Amino acid sequence: MRFPKLAFVFMFVGCLVVYLTYVKRHYDDSKPQLPDQLPLHRMDIHKQSTSAQVVSESFQYGIMFDAGSTGTRIHIFKFQIEPNEAPKLAHETFRAIKPGLSAYADDPEKSKEGLLELLNVAKDTVPETLWSSSPLMLRATAGLRLLPGEKATILLDKVREVFSESLFLYRPDSVSIMDGTDEGMSAWITINFLLGVLHGTESPKVGMLDLGGGSTQITFALQDEKTIQSLPLDYVTSFQMFNISHALYSYSYLGLGLMSARLAVLGGIEGQPSGPQELVSPCLAPDYSGQWEHAEVLYTVKGQKAGEPIYETCLTKVEKMIYKRVRKIEGVKDVDFYAFSYYYDRAVDLGLIDESTGGSVKVSDYIEGAKKVCNNMAAGGIKESPFLCLDLTYISVLLQELDFPPDKELKLARQINDVETSWALGATFHCIESIHKHGTC
Repeated sequence: MRFPKLAFVFMFVGCLVVYLTYVKRHYDDSKPQLPDQLPLHRMDIHKQSTSAQVVSESFQYGIMFDAGSTGTRIHIFKFQIEPNEAPKLAHETFRAIKPGLSAYADDPEKSKEGLLELLNVAKDTVPETLWSSSPLMLRATAGLRLLPGEKATILLDKVREVFSESLFLYRPDSVSIMDGTDEGMSAWITINFLLGVLHGTESPKVGMLDLGGGSTQITFALQDEKTIQSLPLDYVTSFQMFNISHALYSYSYLGLGLMSARLAVLGGIEGQPSGPQELVSPCLAPDYSGQWEHAEVLYTVKGQKAGEPIYETCLTKVEKMIYKRVRKIEGVKDVDFYAFSYYYDRAVDLGLIDESTGGSVKVSDYIEGAKKVCNNMAAGGIKESPFLCLDLTYISVLLQELDFPPDKELKLARQINDVETSWALGATFHCIESIHKHGTC
């Protein structure tokens, strides 16, 4: 039987297609498979040999320099990252050196040695494979705020020069002077992060009170939209974290930190060393005479002659100094607050809390403590703490001016879950979040 020529052609073509399909499939099966998409960002490398160090992909490091007035401190935070979960702080490495960065205002080149010393700590802590993905930051506080603008700028430029050669993840805007509001916000983030409530939408957030030497901050979450709309813009700060928006009441009162307030109550003038340097005050014991240094000015301080009751007279002085300088805000009595710095220190001085473990106090404890200390001082006691009467009276008035009632309880802590309650943790965490979302912090 003879096949038509056309049928023969179809059979030949069919056999050829089957053969080519077989060859292609065999080739595809034998070559290595490639992923559909290469990862855009990795925080580590895989093991390349049985002896190579393995670094978990679930860790992220952040390096924060805290350039304060008395010293520079480095915080190296190691965060554990899990899919669909809030990051956890796995470890913190801390080191501090003196003096502060501002001490090199007239010779910025000398600051380089200390910066390199602390950078070596970071290099010893962070695996080398993660240097390029570990943000490096510096935030300066009171020390640089008080410097003339040009000197502060030159110092920060020196920091940028050193950081740019470090091999860590660095951007010029990662080095800056921190304003008081940012300091309060960062401390608020730290506290709520350590308490494990920052990432929850329903979890109640705690507020933060910080009393430093030159300024004092109050920060807490705002829930009521009507309250938010009624506040001046500079009292409200908003940001997003864990895809949750936070609206905070956050304000820093410059000049109402404990040391600045003490100077004002005594009758001195901040930033004017040529002003009166002998200060007489009813907040000191009648027979007291001594010296006190503030902002590199040495003052002679004396108590007034006996006659008027110390507490009542001192209270009048403090109330006059603070009059209309603090804004009351409704709702603080309904928020749980943590208080730090001099709130903590003066509670220790009164014996209200343990120095190492902290505790809780009521606003009334400061009020009654001030009365007790001032009355004892009038009777000739507590000469080793000449300013305690003034300090406690000021703290009690400040809290009431902020609208905290006498029965309001405050939690005092230097650590939460064995981690220091520093603003550095919150600032680092917020910066890492911003870099991942916006490419800058």
